[in-house]
Amino acid sequence: MTDLAISARGLRKAYGDRTVLDGVDLAVPAGTVFALLGPNGAGKTTAVKILSTLVSADAGELRVGGYDLATDAHAVRAAIGVTGQFSAVDGLITGEENMLLMADLHHLSRREGRRVAAELLDRFDLTEAAKKPAATYSGGMKRRLDIAMTLVGGPRIIFLDEPTTGLDPRSRHTMWQIIRALVADGVTVFLTTQYLEEADQLADRIAVLHDGTIAAEGTAGELKRLVPGGHVRLRFTDPAAHRAARTALSSLGTLGTLGEETADAVGTEVTDSSDGTDLTLRVPGDGSQRSLRALFDRLDAAGAEAAEVTVHTPDLDDVFFALTGGAAVPRQTTTATREALR
Repeated sequence: MTDLAISARGLRKAYGDRTVLDGVDLAVPAGTVFALLGPNGAGKTTAVKILSTLVSADAGELRVGGYDLATDAHAVRAAIGVTGQFSAVDGLITGEENMLLMADLHHLSRREGRRVAAELLDRFDLTEAAKKPAATYSGGMKRRLDIAMTLVGGPRIIFLDEPTTGLDPRSRHTMWQIIRALVADGVTVFLTTQYLEEADQLADRIAVLHDGTIAAEGTAGELKRLVPGGHVRLRFTDPAAHRAARTALSSLGTLGTLGEETADAVGTEVTDSSDGTDLTLRVPGDGSQRSLRALFDRLDAAGAEAAEVTVHTPDLDDVFFALTGGAAVPRQTTTATREALR
């Protein structure tokens, strides 16, 4: 099994009579991006504060970087870096001075501190602005400087709490490139975000936090298969092929009846949405390799060749709304997927 950079079992935290985290379990493999999603007030920032030793947990077995948070918090702090929701940049001093201040806090020698600061400023494309007051930086530049400051101590685990909030699309994509580069260097990134596309683009695994518990966890693809609505659209140019396919698939019901465990979640019946000129069939399915193979086997057996095949799957927006108060996720599917992920 891959070494875990972060693990939590039974994490609990309450403020007065309000329970924020109620038995949360997390397992983050080293060298990956783990995204924690959830609505405002779900407890994402609280989880980050606990795992980064800023707030104590009420209960739970917690390890970060191989160290026990309860008994070796100092070693945890030496292994991590944290970029919070709000910038830690001091706008009254220059970008370089911000970096050197962090070097001093990490007890680097003057020479080593200047070397590290120069390397990171160059890496984050901030060298030209290094002598300017940080207050003159754009939002994207401040965020890059913020992460550069986080990296001064060479952490192998980084907590990024909504790092792209308020950034324009170009700056957000630049930040994504930075995160990918960090992971390529072996750094583990624990990311909280409200941008579902961001989690989809970056995260190796995603957990959705709701009402103090993990509502679901898995890869983006696994989470998308939790939500009904996925289907395969078959378009035909040959009316005979269209009729043969419709006959072959008419008894299919749901594509899951061909062997998928998620049969109850992937749809109802094959539908013919042809309008006389556009010959199309819509076949419910989760888009998995196994279900597609079963579909194509049926088409081949019927001698029906589609001119175009399009796979439609729910996106993370659908997953998010379903798990946090929108459309209900079928219980059977949720249970099966959770068991498969354990």
